[in-house]
Order: sequence, then structure tokens, then C-alpha cells
Amino acid sequence: MYILLYISVMSVSCDLVCTVNAINFDFTKNYLDLIITYTSVIITLSRIDDKKALVGMFNCAHEMTNGSSDPSYPRLGQMFVEYEHPWKKLTEEFGPHTRSVTAALLSLRMVYPRRNLPAEQWRSAQLLSLLSAPAAMLDPACCDTMACEYLSMEVMERWIIIGFLLCHSSLNTNQASQELWKMALQSGLFLVLTRDEVLNIHKVSEDLFVSIKGYSKRVADIKECREHAILNSGAMHRERRHFLRGAMKELFKILEDEPGLLGPKALFVFMALSFSRDEVLWLVRHSENMPKIKTPEDYIDNQMAELMFHMEKLRGLMTKYNHVVQRYHVQYLAQFDALVLNDTIQNIYVCPEEESVLMTSFVSTLSALSIKQVENKEEFDFRALRLDWLRLQAYTSVNKAPLPIKEYPDLAKVMNLIQFHTRMVDSVEELLQDTSELSILGYYPRVFEKMFSQSSEEMTMKRYLMAFPAVCSHFSQCGHPLCPEEVTMGDNMSLHLCVTFLEQIAKQTSSVVLEICAEQCNLNDQLQAKHCAEAISAARHRKQKKPVPKKGEVQKEKPGAESLRKDRAVVTNVDKMHLMLTELCSCYSLCSDFIVFDHIVVPTEFLLSHLEIRLSEIIVRMANYNQTTQEIARPSDLLAGLRAYTASLHSLSSYINVDITRLVKNILLQQTQPLDSRGGQTITTIYTNWYLESLLRQASNSIIVHCPTMQCFVNQATDNEPSFRAEEFSDVLELQALAELIGPYGLKFLSENLMWHITSQVSELKKLVIENMDVLVQMRNNFDNPEEMANLKKRLTGGENVLKRMTIIGVILSFRSMAQDNLKDVLKKHCPYLIGPMECLRDFISPETDIKVTLSVFELASAAGLTCDIDPALVAAIRSMQTGHNNNIHCLATAINQLAAAMFTVQNKNIEQHLKEFLLLASSTLLQLGQNVEKMESKNRDSIYLLLHGIVEESPFLNQDMLESCFPYVLLRNAYREVYRSYIVTLG
Repeated sequence: MYILLYISVMSVSCDLVCTVNAINFDFTKNYLDLIITYTSVIITLSRIDDKKALVGMFNCAHEMTNGSSDPSYPRLGQMFVEYEHPWKKLTEEFGPHTRSVTAALLSLRMVYPRRNLPAEQWRSAQLLSLLSAPAAMLDPACCDTMACEYLSMEVMERWIIIGFLLCHSSLNTNQASQELWKMALQSGLFLVLTRDEVLNIHKVSEDLFVSIKGYSKRVADIKECREHAILNSGAMHRERRHFLRGAMKELFKILEDEPGLLGPKALFVFMALSFSRDEVLWLVRHSENMPKIKTPEDYIDNQMAELMFHMEKLRGLMTKYNHVVQRYHVQYLAQFDALVLNDTIQNIYVCPEEESVLMTSFVSTLSALSIKQVENKEEFDFRALRLDWLRLQAYTSVNKAPLPIKEYPDLAKVMNLIQFHTRMVDSVEELLQDTSELSILGYYPRVFEKMFSQSSEEMTMKRYLMAFPAVCSHFSQCGHPLCPEEVTMGDNMSLHLCVTFLEQIAKQTSSVVLEICAEQCNLNDQLQAKHCAEAISAARHRKQKKPVPKKGEVQKEKPGAESLRKDRAVVTNVDKMHLMLTELCSCYSLCSDFIVFDHIVVPTEFLLSHLEIRLSEIIVRMANYNQTTQEIARPSDLLAGLRAYTASLHSLSSYINVDITRLVKNILLQQTQPLDSRGGQTITTIYTNWYLESLLRQASNSIIVHCPTMQCFVNQATDNEPSFRAEEFSDVLELQALAELIGPYGLKFLSENLMWHITSQVSELKKLVIENMDVLVQMRNNFDNPEEMANLKKRLTGGENVLKRMTIIGVILSFRSMAQDNLKDVLKKHCPYLIGPMECLRDFISPETDIKVTLSVFELASAAGLTCDIDPALVAAIRSMQTGHNNNIHCLATAINQLAAAMFTVQNKNIEQHLKEFLLLASSTLLQLGQNVEKMESKNRDSIYLLLHGIVEESPFLNQDMLESCFPYVLLRNAYREVYRSYIVTLG
């Protein structure tokens, strides 16, 4: 299908070539474009190795489908035979058109040499500078060749090189043609045919002219031009890029400060963009096909980012202030151009009717414009006017035209100026695409990535790196409507490059940000109270006038010493990091978002994503958890470090408009879950594992004991040195820090794991209960019969096992209670107005309330750390099963109360009634124990009395009156005295 399309294009090309003689600017451009496009299609087609096989297969498929061969197949085959040597055939075809083609090419003899100047002449002429003539700053930039000023150099060189290859006879007969041709040959080594297909201009020219008789001098010229290009073109284009970087920056700064100048000086913008684009494309095609030369650095530019950045900035400025440009040129067209055009038309003596109608319509269209149309945001469309102007050129450019335009150059000048002004009103975006789109970079991904890599290594270029992903938005222009299947491929490739660049920029930025945060964290750590012991010791030494340390000993610097500067020129590592951060963050100022095909790309989101991933890893790493040695950082230390990181991170919003608060909240919220968004471990999992495997495991073995007075766990005095001090991880300060870190969600996860351990102990207790079920039933029925109770008690088995497992449960529940209390304190500090209503709702619950409502309210209250009569987590754990003494014995009270409440809730029993029954049974047994005179059986009797008292005190369902009704208070008083006395003796 595409080959047939090429045939149609060639047919049209040949027909038009035969009709053109004298031409004007637009016609000249279209004429030359047509010739070059035609030639490029033929040359590109000749480079397809399997074209004959492909066409043959196409014809076979057509014959199988339709029953006959394709009608164009013979013609196509004939074309392949004729164009076996394409350049030879093309020169034969264009031989008759040498005069018209040469005339068109020689129209460039004033434009091309003026554009193809070295940077020194640009600099001396102060090209693109608005400050060179301050008095004329408000004067409109205009000339007789407006469209030629921003015409691409690459396009002109393609016209000249290929045009004179096709019509080479004029090189031997016309000195001007020869000079123009040699100048184009000296500018570079390669030209673009289409996309990434290039033409080695010297080789192709030499191969063609060698085979033609009488062209030996031209072959010598080609060799001379090639040597000149190899020696000088790289350096010349390098200097041009250097000049353009400064000129573009100056132009942008002025126009950004005074956007009103965009009206009169719009031409400067398009000239700057076109010049810069030419240099970028020249370097791209020569970098990919770099010749062997002594100065390869001329073909490497590690400052390309700056040039492309300023191009994007100027494009953005024109788009942003399009209404300013539009307003200025609407007034210019209506109040100046229309009048000048009318005067010019009046000076034409002979004007045919059709041409007269066209020119009259030009004047009337322009005269009807008003500023109100701009204020009302009306859509302008001057395409019809420009098409009429092209039609008028066609009428007046043929031989023997009634109105030959060459006799009225003023008309052509005015209309060319009007054409530019109309484009400033209705097609600025289109003109920006024509002069600055870099979509060809999509066909050179290796060169593009190499440019990015080279620029990212330069400190001064980091602020311009965002130009690379922004240029990927141009790639949507490189497709063609006739090749829709390329869209998907181009989309994927563009998005891949864009994401790669943004990921690299975000990675560099996040690394610098987090390095600064780490440095600030270290400085903050020096101010922690744990480091004050050395300062106190040093002060004590000075007070006692002890000898001064020896010279060999290094004196430790005090916190803040790093801020003392004797010389500001001395740059510290932190200074370098802040400088790099400033440079990297500056590149995000290019744009807040841009579109790559159908994707809206937000650069700052890539940075936030990187920061989220890296900071999550850092938080977990700061916990210093070693699963082998069970070492871990104290929660308060981790919290202090995290606060230092957060405070330092907030300074990033001074550089870039990013929501750091949202970032930190997202990260910390993930840390309250068992796994983060990438499936990695969080501090919730780490601290849950550590408290279960280290602290509570040792507490279950009575190596660590719970101290209700100090509200923490403490180590027992043993011969072996403890691996950690329990109070440093379980006191109020640490558990509050833990609640700050993992929050209600994290503590809920911790509670669920604690409940799992409790249910495993309850399962073992259940087995013991089943073993002693008969005895326990009899004891319940005979609790008021002392003799029978004594006999039944001897029949019980596993008493020590029951006490041990109940103690473990009590230890776990005591730890959970401490954690819940500290969570409540933290939430009261952060959201007091939320905790108050929760407490009121909890207190509103009475024993008569429906149990489902009760559990729902208690679940809400428990999540906020509030203490409830019934522990909903324990109830849920037990329901799912249906699917300060030296041995922690004091924790039994907690275990009995909470287990009883949970179990009776699951069984839908009256908690208060059954606990009273338990109290009667326990008091009866203890009173019998008091009457026993055997030493072994009465051991720790007083402690057991106090345990019963503790059960009543902690229970929300029992009170002292109930206890005194079945157990004399005098026994409790004596028990307290005896326990205290034995404690004093033990201490003594």
C-alpha cells in the first residue's frame, strides 16, 4: 500500500515539475520541498534490500484474494528496474528542469551565506540581542525576507546539495551555483534523508561525478570541501552552540521580565529557536556517524542540556503569553498592514479581475480585525488568506502572466510580512513546531541517552537536565497519519526515554536530599541526652583539677563546631551537597507537567516516589534490627532520627513546589502496616517481632520481670550479663515513642500477635481443664465443704503448669496494657477532641447494653488505647479458637480478669455473676489454706492473699464489698505487713 502511495507521489511530482518556471518565496519553498521529498523517497526505497521480494509477495496475496494480479504491479516492477541506480536515473529525469531548479536554488544565494556565518561574526553583530540597540527595543522586528530568517539551515543545505546533484550541469556553467554548492559541502558531512536515514554528501557526490565525463574539477572540489569540513565544521558548530547558549539565556531573561516585548520581537524568538534546533540536529546526526578525526571532542557536547532547556523555556514563554502576541499583531494587521497593502494595490496599473478580487479580499479581511475580538477570545483562522496568497503567487509566477509578480516586489514583501503576522495570530503553536521541535531525537535514542549522561556529569548542567524528558513530548510529531501502527511503537519508546530520564534526575535529587538529611540527623544525634555523660565527666574533671589529658589524646569537638568558619572560601561537604541540591531542584522549574503522547507526566511525582522508597528503606535501616543477635534501636532514638529527617526534608519545599507533608504521611502510614507498598518489612513488623521474641520471651522465663510501680519491665539480677536493659525498651518514654512510630494500626498488629500467643497458652490450659474436669465440677459444687475441698484439691494435676501459663498470659496482657496506655497519652496529645468523645461513648456502655454494641464501642475505644471492661481483641482471639513478684506471679490478676471477661463474653454468660462465684470458690480455698499448718502447703500464703486482692482491685466487675463478704480484711492487712517485712529482710 505504501509503495503504491510512493508511485502516486512521484506522479504528482513529475507533473508539477513540468509547470513551474518563475517562482516566489512560498512557491519556491514548496517546489524545492517537493523535489527533495521525491528524491528522498526514491533513495530510501533503493536502500530496501528485499523490496522485490516484498512486492512479489504483495502481488501474490492480491492475486489469491482477488483472482488477478494488481494492475500497478508491472509499473512497479519497471520502476525497480529503472531505479536500480537511483542517482543516475534521477539526474536524467531532472535534466530538463535544470533551469527552474537552478533559479530556485540561486534564490538562496543571499539568505544561506548570511545564515552560514561563524560564531565570531554572530557575536560581533550581536545577533539575537535586544540590548544591542536599547532605543529600538520597542520597534517591530521585520525585514523583506521574514520567513527566510527562521528557515532551517538543514533544510536549505538539503535543497542545495540534493538540488545540485540532480541538476549538476549548472555547477560547470554558473559560478554562483558553484560557490553556493561548495559552501554547503563545507558545512558538514551528513544530511538527513528521512528520520535516521542519512546521506553521506561527499561520498554520494563523488561517486556520481566520477562516473560523469568532464567533472574531474568538481570531484577535486568535493575532496577539498570534505577535508575542510572534517577539519573545521566540528569546531565551527561547537562555537555556534556556545554562542547560542548565552544568547538564548539573555533573550529569555529579558522577555520573561518584559513579556510585552514578545509582540514586536517575536521574530527574534523564532530565529533563536531555529538556529538552536539546527545546531542540535547537526550534532545528533554527526555524533551517530562521527568520522575518524583528531578532535572528537568537537562532536561531544556535555552542555547540550542548557541549549535545549532555553529552547523549552522560550517555547513555554510564547505559549504562556500567546494572548500578548495575538493582541499586538491583530492591531498591527488592522492598523498598519491593511493600509500599506491597500496603498501598494493602488499603485498597480494593470490588475486582472481574479487577482484584483483576491487582493481586495486581503484588505477587507485585515481591515475588519479589532482588538475586541481578542478580548472576547474569538478564534482566528487566516489559513484561507494564506492559501489565497499562495494561489495568487501561482497566478503571477507563470510565464506571460498578466500580472507578473517580479515586477511588483513591494507587493510580495508586504504579503510575506502579512503572512508572518497572521501566523502570529492563529498558528503560533504550529510555527513553534516548525522551528523548534526535536522529534528526530526519538530515532537516535543512543545519542540522546549519551547526551543526557554527559550533561548529568557536569555540576553546572544539572539545573538544565529536565530539558531531556521535556523534549520527549516532541516525539508525537515524528509519526505520520498514513502509518498509524507507528504510534504505539513511538508511544512506548518516548515514554521509556522520558521515564528513564526522570528516574535518573529523581534518583540524583533524592540521593542528595537524603544525604543532607543524614548529615542533619547526625548533628541532631550529637545533641541527644545520651551523649551528655562525657561533657559532665569533663566538667567534673575540671572542677577537681585533675591533670590535663596528654597531647596524643584527641579532644572531642563539641556540637556546633562544624558551623565555625575561619575562611568562607573553605567549602564543606554539606556546602557542596546544598549547591548540588539547588542545581538539581532548579531543573524542576522548567514545567510542572507535560504531555508525552496521551500521558500526562508530572516530574515531581517521580521525585516523591523515589523519596518514598528511599526513606522507607532508611527508616527500617535506622531501626538497626539484627535478627541473629536480636539487637535493635530504642524507639526513642529512632523517633528522634525520624524527626530530624522530617525537619530536614521540609526544607525541600523551599526549592520545589512539592507536598512534603503528604510524602511523610504516606511513608509513616505504610510503616504502621506489616508490609509496605512494595512488600518490604516495616518497623511495625520489626518491633513486633523483637518485643515478642526478645523482651516477652525473657519475661515469660522470669529473666525479666514486670514492675507496676515503675511501669516498665526490668532485668533480674543474674550471673550472666543481659543482652539489653529491659527498662530502656519498655518504660513510658520508649512505649510512647513506639506509639508515635507505629500508631494505632501498628499497635493493633502488635496486639493481634500478642493475642495469638495468648490463645496458644489458653489452648494448653483448656487441655488441663479437660483433664481435671470432674474434679473441678465437684469442687464447684462443694466449695462450702472444707474437708471435701481439701481432698479434691489433692486430686488436681498440673497446678504448676496452670500457674506458669497463666503468668505468661498475664505478662503479655500487662505489656499490652502498658502499650495501650501510652497510645492513649500520645493520641490525647495529637487529637484531644477525638479522644474525649470516645471516652464518653465508652463510659456510656452499661452491663445491660447489647453485647454486640458493647464490643463495637469497646473495639473503637481499644483502638485509641482506652481501657475497657472487656478486651475486644481477646474476645476475638478466643472466639476464633472455637475454630511485681520475682516470678511475674502478680500478672495473674490481669490474666484472670481479662481472660474471664473474654471467655464469658464468648459464651454469652453473665460476667459479674460468674466472677462472684469464682471469688467465693477462691476465698473458700484460701481460708482452708490458712488453717493448714503444713509448711509446704502454706508457703507464700500471704502473697496468694494479696493476689486475690489484686484480682478484685483490677476487675471492673468485682469490688471490695464483695471481697469482704467472703474473705476477712484482717487477713489482707496482715498479709501486706508480712510481705513487706520479708521484702525488707531480703533487701537487708
